[in-house]
Amino acid sequence: MSMLNDKIEALDQSNSISSERLKQIYKRTLFVVSISQIFGGAGLAAGITVGALLAQQMIGTDAFSGLPAALFTIGSAAAAFIVGRLSQRYGRRTGLTIGFMSGGLGALGVVISAITNSILLLFVSLFIYGAGTATNLQARYAGTDLASQNQRATAISFILVSTTVGAFVGPNLVDVMGDFASSIGVPALAGPFILSGTAFIIAGLIIFLMLRPDPFLIVKMLESSKNKQINKLSITNRNQSNDKRGIAIGAAVMILTQLVMIAIMTMTPVHMKHHGHGLSEIGLVIGVHIGSMYLPSLITGVLVDKIGRTVMIIASGITLLLAGVIAAIAPSDSMLLLVIALSLLGIGWNFGLISGTTILVDSTESSTRAKTQGTIDVLIALAGASGGAMSGMIVAYSSYTVLSFAGGILSLMLVPVVVYYYGNRKK
Repeated sequence: MSMLNDKIEALDQSNSISSERLKQIYKRTLFVVSISQIFGGAGLAAGITVGALLAQQMIGTDAFSGLPAALFTIGSAAAAFIVGRLSQRYGRRTGLTIGFMSGGLGALGVVISAITNSILLLFVSLFIYGAGTATNLQARYAGTDLASQNQRATAISFILVSTTVGAFVGPNLVDVMGDFASSIGVPALAGPFILSGTAFIIAGLIIFLMLRPDPFLIVKMLESSKNKQINKLSITNRNQSNDKRGIAIGAAVMILTQLVMIAIMTMTPVHMKHHGHGLSEIGLVIGVHIGSMYLPSLITGVLVDKIGRTVMIIASGITLLLAGVIAAIAPSDSMLLLVIALSLLGIGWNFGLISGTTILVDSTESSTRAKTQGTIDVLIALAGASGGAMSGMIVAYSSYTVLSFAGGILSLMLVPVVVYYYGNRKK
């Protein structure tokens, strides 16, 4: 056994570019992706804030006000699949660049649809806009490529927390962008999509120009070389195959948290508008919510790495339950309780996303990792699309209170899933 370990250790050393060089690339990757995420967060948040309101204005009914979230999450699903495949074959730089650029074009298409009052163009553009949403999430994987197993959650967190700046600024520029749009003859609710399009395109340019060398291509090269030498020495590489159960658990956690979060978040602006809240108040609540999705990330990542994936997934379920209950019982004129509910909704999503993502990375190898991640993100996006579509129907034919209670109760499914399938592991 000692001789076998010595051989594997020797292979690790022979295949390293140099530990110092890898550390430099790792730090540079985190920096570049984090800068792009500031712009990506602004692009994501600005459009989410007014998407339902713009559709409501153009279509003329609340029953379909959940469609924007459904369309750009379905678009996100398609984009996640494509970005994952591109990243697997050509590296993170190519996949993320194409994704962000597509999202930017979709956002600008929404602006044109508002000017021309074309509902068909609105739907098509929202679908394409979803590419920015998918890419914004897929960027979190880039930080894990060169991270060790007990650094992965922290690396994911470092990238996600950078999104906080843009995610908070975007919704709070709703009024400013609305005034700017009106001043140039564009409908006010389309103004935030001008910001979204510009921000996504800038994020894509940052990735394209600065993400060199590509971290995923380096990992693929190192692991391929190591596996070839292991085969020559007839050593069994126990880490070579994917952990299917781990992949299933990571996927289930992210899918469920996404569905609950999107459903409640989508209808909150519509609920607030119906009860007399203005765009600035809606922007504040959604801005705090999206900030809560990303700002806790640095702490969450450390907790996931230190106390374990399982504990943090259970914490996610409990936090989402509290969010749903508070949103349901909050008086319609209570900004404070709505802010608390949407903050908890963001925090619960954050716990679930980082824990689930870390399990997924733990359970895959580089030869299939990016495309597996893309496939799982497809399912996450489809869950969000279902939540967005159903949320409008539930509120139209029932109430926001029923929607919020249902979301909170559904989130408790995280607890038995994790206890049954993953409870026998330390992390």
